[in-house]
Amino acid sequence: MVSRRGRGRPPGDSDARERIAAAATHEFGEHGYDGATVRAIAARADVDPALVHHYFGAKADLFAEVAGFPVRPDVEVPAILRGGPHGAGERIVRFVLEAFERPDVRKRGVMVLRTAISGRLTGPLVTGFLTLELLPRIANELDAPDAELRATLVASQIAGLIIARYVVKLPAMRDAEVDELVALVGPTIQRYLFD
Repeated sequence: MVSRRGRGRPPGDSDARERIAAAATHEFGEHGYDGATVRAIAARADVDPALVHHYFGAKADLFAEVAGFPVRPDVEVPAILRGGPHGAGERIVRFVLEAFERPDVRKRGVMVLRTAISGRLTGPLVTGFLTLELLPRIANELDAPDAELRATLVASQIAGLIIARYVVKLPAMRDAEVDELVALVGPTIQRYLFD
């Protein structure tokens, strides 16, 4: 009689999750976001690739966890855009600011931004993630021939907002209320997306 493995978690041992995370850190560091594969990560961790998916989901989820991404703009921003064009710019700005107002998100988010800006190794990782996971998803929600450029402009504006408010802490930006920034920056994001 042939035994069949049932559905559920692929076989693994108690430290498999930690080995996968360590292997992913090495693979992303050596090959960049786009060059690292789930198969290579699994091989380095000595686990079945299905176990990587079990613990972390898609490659983007794994990267977000090992890189310490506190929020998932690649998931949330396209969902916001699917809510319709009216007020989408304001909704995106509000989502980002309200997330970064939480101390746990701010701490990790600032750390990721600082290492991405100053690190030779981490900069390309974040760029690869944004280029492959976030920007195409935003562009896919837009009906414009220059959708990729528009998505990139949105990302640049949001990155500038986060850096000015939470990293450099320019006094006027740091002290402004979330609602005030939503009202001032939201229309710019709206214009990038739809005008």
